Amino acid sequence: MSTHPAAVRRRIGVVFQEPTIDDDLTAEENLGVHATLYGMPRPTARARITEMLDLVGLTEHRRTRPATFSGGMTRRLEIARGLLHRPRVLFLDEPTLGLDPHARTRVWDHLRHLRRQEPITIFLTTHYLEEAEHCDRMAIIDHGRIVVCNTPSALKAALSTDHVHLRTSDDAGAQAVLARDLGLAAALRPDGLHLRLRGADTAVPRLCAALDVPIVSIEVTRPSLDDVFLHYTGHTIPEAD
Repeated sequence: MSTHPAAVRRRIGVVFQEPTIDDDLTAEENLGVHATLYGMPRPTARARITEMLDLVGLTEHRRTRPATFSGGMTRRLEIARGLLHRPRVLFLDEPTLGLDPHARTRVWDHLRHLRRQEPITIFLTTHYLEEAEHCDRMAIIDHGRIVVCNTPSALKAALSTDHVHLRTSDDAGAQAVLARDLGLAAALRPDGLHLRLRGADTAVPRLCAALDVPIVSIEVTRPSLDDVFLHYTGHTIPEAD
């Protein structure tokens, strides 16, 4: 790959956090301007514009001005623009910020479709940790420093603690038994007992066998990316409410 700045820029696509679409131009014209800036030949640009509008589901709006678009439609048009010149790498700066849940889902549907259709690497920043579940690898940044980087599943597995929500016919009595016989500290809440266990799959049967009161319900929740974030940024993992 050439190291010339212009050659590098042609291989990079960017979708900024704030909208940068020109509302005075149609969706098609916005993409046309971008094609001109990147020196795309007209026949190639026309075909690529049609392809990208179809990819993001905006074909029927190609001659519509974005001023009438929803937030999700505008974001999809910006993604189409960032992809128009076939970049090798696409940077997305909080692409779903400010979108309603339906629009966020639509954007992610298109990004997953994009990964299947285009040979491209996507770098994404987001404050929505559930969105990081879609990534092959994620890095957590704290005060400008990468504190950990791995796959989402590996990061969650590394915590090794599961949250257990237990309800019995006598929660106070069960709490005392768990502390006395198993050395487990369970928090007594109005909705039952809450505790964290390593390897809940094997620990829960032992826990149930130790109790001498009827068990009403037991629920095990695996570590989430919220837990991962709190852990690696120096916070404690909070008990569930």
